[in-house]
Order: sequence, then structure tokens, then C-alpha cells
Amino acid sequence: MRIGYLLPGFSADENDQAIPVQDALVRELAQRCDLQIIPLRYPHHQTYYNWHGIGVYPLNGGTARGWRRLQLWRRAIRAITELHRQQPFDLLHATWADETGLIAARTARKLGIPSVVSVVGGELVGLTDIAYGLQRSRFSRWIVRQALRAEHLIAISAYQARMLEARGTARPHIIPFGVGEMWLKPTEAVQRDPYLLINVGSVIPVKDQQLLLRALALLPTPFHAQIVGEGREQANLEMLAKALGITKRVQFCGKVAHDDLPAFYRQAAIHVQTSRHEGEGMVTLEAAACGTPTVGTAVGILADDADLGIAVPVGDAAALAEAILEMQPQAAEYGGRARNAIEARYTLAQSADAIMSVYKRARSS
Repeated sequence: MRIGYLLPGFSADENDQAIPVQDALVRELAQRCDLQIIPLRYPHHQTYYNWHGIGVYPLNGGTARGWRRLQLWRRAIRAITELHRQQPFDLLHATWADETGLIAARTARKLGIPSVVSVVGGELVGLTDIAYGLQRSRFSRWIVRQALRAEHLIAISAYQARMLEARGTARPHIIPFGVGEMWLKPTEAVQRDPYLLINVGSVIPVKDQQLLLRALALLPTPFHAQIVGEGREQANLEMLAKALGITKRVQFCGKVAHDDLPAFYRQAAIHVQTSRHEGEGMVTLEAAACGTPTVGTAVGILADDADLGIAVPVGDAAALAEAILEMQPQAAEYGGRARNAIEARYTLAQSADAIMSVYKRARSS
């Protein structure tokens, strides 16, 4: 089965890691079908290249906006049509119900083949106070509506599927991004710090690490936290930590290579998710694979599965602190359940198998 797989961006070479979870999923899918990658905006060239045996056809959209964005869409449709003429695709699959989804859905209809769109981020929300999500402008809402016209929709959590269903969308397929073999390898036992909390992710408003700091200020002194990631909110977080009197209890670790993250998860007692929105919350699954349970906001996959940890209302520092205190004495037991959940239903191989089932269903219909 030959699949045209559309992404906003993709790794420029085998040493690049544009979006690690996408890289891993692409390699897993390519073991099951003839996958051809069509990145819309990155890399910044239009030269075909081979990535781990997978063909990549970049379109170099860069930061095109306005009328240049419409030109990019037309160029993408022409390029996919020409690739289909040379060797027909069985279907098109776009990740993100944004412009990639719009292009996939429209081009597939033109070519008379099925389309699949995965809804994976902020397509269905509009948080105006932090300028996050695609529901904040009429044009972006129109783009999302066009993308959601694909024959098959994939949500990466039941939480997100409920958001789709609330829009009147027919029940989508629910297929989380699973974790790969790197996270599942047996490791030597490590001595966890029983009071160490860890937060992993971009330091940006939607991740709301301020909530972690406010909860930490409510916890007894032995508790301390590491924030792993970088972003424009770090200066604000440092100022808040100082104002709360917890500067010595917070470590900003900066950017850490994805392959090095397991060591960070495995030394912590609890992973803390503070996001205002997540389509899934991949870090929750990565932490669970390392035997580290999550206390966090009731968004993404944590809102679906109590085996992964404890969910609390978005923005509620007191509830977050209370849940941390509840989990901490039993963190090892919570971590064991979380790890078992990963092995049972959140592996990358299971994700790829489920996506292939959607492909086969789309093709047969």
C-alpha cells in the first residue's frame, strides 16, 4: 500500500530530530507500507532525499503567509498530483487538521482516493489570553473545517475525540502516539529522589509551568522540581519562583536531547503535567514507560486513563499540590501501574498497527 504522508515539517536528515515522536512513528509505519513523506514547510529546500530508506519530498514552504501561503497550497496540490501520476497513492494521510489536512483532503478528492487526517494539537481550541489554538480566527476555523472533511479522522486521545464529537463529527478513530523501543528497554534500577517532581516540555504559555511553581509553593520544603525544556516563558518563571520564595527548590535544566530524557524521568518520583491543553501529552506516556507516574491537569491522555496517574482541574494549584501529596507515599505502586499500561496499550507498534487498520478500511470503502 502506497501512502502519501503530509506533515508541516520533517527531519532534514538522519541526524536531525524535528519531531521525535513523528520520526519514530514514520519508521514504524514504513515497515508496514510504502510511505512517502511530503513536508510542507521544513526542510528549507525542495530536493528529494532518502531518510532511513523512506522517500521525502520537501516543499520548502518556510514561513509563507498571506497570498504566499495560498501559493504554497496550490504548489503542494500540484506536487502531490504529479507524484500520484508517476506512481499512484492508495491514500493520503495528513498529521494536523490544519493546512496539511486541508491539502490532503482536497487533493485526495481531486484524485479520487481516500484521505485520513490526524488531529494532534491545538486545532480544536482557542485560548485567546495566550494566543494558542486554531479556533481564534475565522480563517483558521475555516481551514480546520476543510481538514475535517477527510473521510477518516484520527484522534490521539479519547479526550480529543470527545472534542471532535462535540463539533458533530462522526466518531473518530482513537489512536494514541505510542512509545518506541527506546523507552521499553529494561534498565538497571536507579535510586529515585522521593521528593523530586519533573516537568518536561517547551517552556511556553500553554504548558503553564507557573502552575507547577504555585503548587510547589504549597508543598512542604523537601519537595523540589526540575523543569526540562526551553522557551520564552523561562524569565517569567524565574521571577515567579523568586516571588514565591522557592528559587532554591526549582532547577531549570534547559533543552535536553530526546534520547537523554529517560534518565531524567527515572530519577524523579512524580512527573507533573501542567498544560492547559494537550491533544495527547506524549510526556505522560514517556514518563510512564520509565515507571514514573503523572499528576497533572485533566487534558489529553491523562484525562482518559487513571492507570497513568491522577488528573486534576486545569489551573488549580491547590488540587495539584493535594494530588502530589496523595501520590507521593505510593509513587512506586503508581509507577508500576503506569508502566504496565504502556506495555498493554501504548506501544508504537500498536499505534502503527491501528493506523494500518484505518488505511485498510479507508481503501476498502
